[in-house]
Amino acid sequence: MIRQAKGKTPRRPPPKKPSSNQKDPVGVYCRVRPLGAEDEECCIEVISSSTIQLHAPDGFKTNRNGEYKETQYSFKKVFGVSVSQMELFEYVAKPLVDDLIHGKNGLLFTYGVTGSGKTFTMTGSPGLGGLLPRSLDMIFNSIGPYQAKRYVFKTDDKNGMDVQSEVDALLERQRRDNNLSAPKSSSSRQKLDPEIADMIKPEEASKADGVDEDSSYGVFVSYIEIYNNYIYDLLEETQEDVIKPKWNGGGTPMRQNTDFIPPQSKILREDQNHNMYVAGCMEVEVKSPEEAFQVFWRGQKKRKVANTRLNRESSRSHSVFIIKLAQAPLDADGDTILQDKNQVSVSQLCLVDLAGSERTGRTGAEGTRIREAGNINQSLLNLRTCIEILRENQMCGTNRMVPYRDSKVTHLFKNYFDGEGKVKMVVCVNPKADDYEETLLVMRFAEMTQEVEVARPVDRPICGFTPGRRHRNQAFKEELSRKLEERGGPINRDVSSVINHLVQSLPPLPSSELTDPHDDITLPRLIEALQNRYRIRQMMIEEYNRAANMMKSMLQELDGNLASKGDYIHEQNGKLAEKDKIIQNNKAEIERLEKKNKMQEHKIDILQKTTKIYEDDKRSLRHELDTRDQRLMREQSDKRRMEQRMHGVVTDTQHKWEKECERRVNAMQLEMQNKLWVKDEKLKQLKAIVTESKTPGRPEPPPQQTQPKRPSREERLPAKRSASPSPIPTTTPVRPLHRRSRSAGGEKWVDHKPSSNLDLGTVLQPVIPNAIQVSAPSEKALSKCDRYVLTHQEVASDGEIQTKLIKGEVIKTRGGGQAVQFTDIETLKQELTTVPSRKRRSSEGTPANGDRTDVENRCSVALEMRAGSNMGPGYEHHGITKRRKP
Repeated sequence: MIRQAKGKTPRRPPPKKPSSNQKDPVGVYCRVRPLGAEDEECCIEVISSSTIQLHAPDGFKTNRNGEYKETQYSFKKVFGVSVSQMELFEYVAKPLVDDLIHGKNGLLFTYGVTGSGKTFTMTGSPGLGGLLPRSLDMIFNSIGPYQAKRYVFKTDDKNGMDVQSEVDALLERQRRDNNLSAPKSSSSRQKLDPEIADMIKPEEASKADGVDEDSSYGVFVSYIEIYNNYIYDLLEETQEDVIKPKWNGGGTPMRQNTDFIPPQSKILREDQNHNMYVAGCMEVEVKSPEEAFQVFWRGQKKRKVANTRLNRESSRSHSVFIIKLAQAPLDADGDTILQDKNQVSVSQLCLVDLAGSERTGRTGAEGTRIREAGNINQSLLNLRTCIEILRENQMCGTNRMVPYRDSKVTHLFKNYFDGEGKVKMVVCVNPKADDYEETLLVMRFAEMTQEVEVARPVDRPICGFTPGRRHRNQAFKEELSRKLEERGGPINRDVSSVINHLVQSLPPLPSSELTDPHDDITLPRLIEALQNRYRIRQMMIEEYNRAANMMKSMLQELDGNLASKGDYIHEQNGKLAEKDKIIQNNKAEIERLEKKNKMQEHKIDILQKTTKIYEDDKRSLRHELDTRDQRLMREQSDKRRMEQRMHGVVTDTQHKWEKECERRVNAMQLEMQNKLWVKDEKLKQLKAIVTESKTPGRPEPPPQQTQPKRPSREERLPAKRSASPSPIPTTTPVRPLHRRSRSAGGEKWVDHKPSSNLDLGTVLQPVIPNAIQVSAPSEKALSKCDRYVLTHQEVASDGEIQTKLIKGEVIKTRGGGQAVQFTDIETLKQELTTVPSRKRRSSEGTPANGDRTDVENRCSVALEMRAGSNMGPGYEHHGITKRRKP
């Protein structure tokens, strides 16, 4: 037979709980302990009702640069050293107790370093009751008149609650009382321990509002501790004090003690609603705050404490005091509890006193104390880790697994962080300077815890019975008692007492002893008495029948009213069902919108990141643009300074050149006047020679000519060459012959002749066919031509005027305009014949023909520069003698 492989047990699907879209942050409060008498330096300052500030003590530097750093932390409420226990309870625990009475769960725990006042805040002292005794007192003050009899509510072993009738509860109570070896008085009547007596003053009593009067309540308490990550029941009855066993030096129990029973740790289990609970934990039903606190104190004495260097009674374990409140509605008559387990609702409030975090170096712990401190710190570290991952999942949208199972503390209370109730934390701090580093870590954990949100618990469903049932039942009983009292009937008596009262109300019977057989008086008297009693009995029966009929009519009337109210309630329930459907639809719509909102938030995050990248790029580009703008501004300022400097240089140069030009013009005018005078003299001589050559016969000797006055050295110096054409005197110059230019082509030319040019009257003139003559170049003229020529006149080094033809090509630019690129220069120059020496005369020893030939030769010299020749501008060809005409 092949054995089938064993598979994993399928996990039960979690029950569908009504979802609550509303969330509340974890309420974190801070309480500052008063500074001890031996402590001098304080490191905590309360700034406002919600803010405290930490000062680094002397000798402690938090920054690398050695500066002291002051940090501020905000809480929901800060309680200074002057705040009483009553004020702390009003702000912190009272709302949780009110929710407990209205069927909602709550978790309250104290957190802080060792010796910061956590146990005092939770438990208190005589006359200064802490949060726990005040919570118990408020619960019983609120539900006292509506408590069910003992054992009507009965706990099962699966974190549930059963309900039984009053008869069964009475039988169980009698059975348990019989099992007790010694009779015990009522717990409320027991003499309290002096250490816990008068914890709360009567004037400080609190009471909840809006308690459901149509329900019965039962209160159950349990007390456990988590020591070295093991759970122990502090209310468990054992043969010995198993919480504090005797251990040998090796850390193991001493087995020689045969009566010793090692403590049995409890395990955590999950009920049908997936809520965590301690299996096998003892739950005690209590009927008064004194009894409940007596039970707490009995377990408190078993809790593990030790004397350390920092605290005389340091808690070595985490204690959890659980208050369960069972609530069941009354039946339709408002007389007894409804016998339906599904109608019983159970709410619980957990009050947790966490052990303080500590450093073994400061506490001086050794051996077992070191192991205890390590387990305490490890469990607190797991709590911080779970809170941190919860915060990350909620803020960043991640889905990391929260390691609740790493510690018994977090595993036990995982349901509260998943939305099973409100969570509040009281951070206790000690302002002394020695605890500064530990207090700083506590503040950071508290600040992180405030950012965790817990789903708000939903309200329990409303029972469908008519409200006010208990009140009507009590009114009916009071009215019945009043009627019976008016008719002389018994009030609150049993059947036998009623019968005895009726018998005694009848007339007494006469003596019925017969002494004589012929006695005719006794029997008639007895018969008369019996008839009288019978008549009275008939009258009483009639009276009772009338009362019964009246009561029946009243009951029928009440039944009619109840029927009408039942119809009204049914109608209202139908409306409520419709409203519930609308609410469910709205919730579904809200969930859809929330999903859409999360998607939009995700898109917004992506857009924000993209925007941030673009902003960074924009910022870098703007920075680069600003840098370039600054560079451009510097260059512009440098350019303006250079322009100003160049403008000054140009102005100075222009002024200097104006003076130089004026000087040169004056010198040139003087020089030209001298040259014109010399030329006139030469022309006169030439005329005389020509005239003499035409005279027949032997020429007479020429008359004595007066030699022209030789100009001075300054007058004979040639004028300097100028860059611009110089003005020419108005006297008539010599007209030298010029050859025609050979550079004229077939292209269209722009012939630029400035208006300042002089007409020299030369024979050879540059003639350019197909040319547009302008005195100043224009864009319109340049756009129509391909070539450009500028006629420029200037004074040569020998004092003669030479003409330069500066040629270039017209080029179109990218901007749509025209530019001229100069390619060639032609120079046209005329010269005079050589002036004869004063010692040589043209008429001395020379025939007339020879003189004429010499004059013609001297006057027929011309110079040219061929266009396109290899010689550059400024170079001259040799003089070519023109052929004489025959």
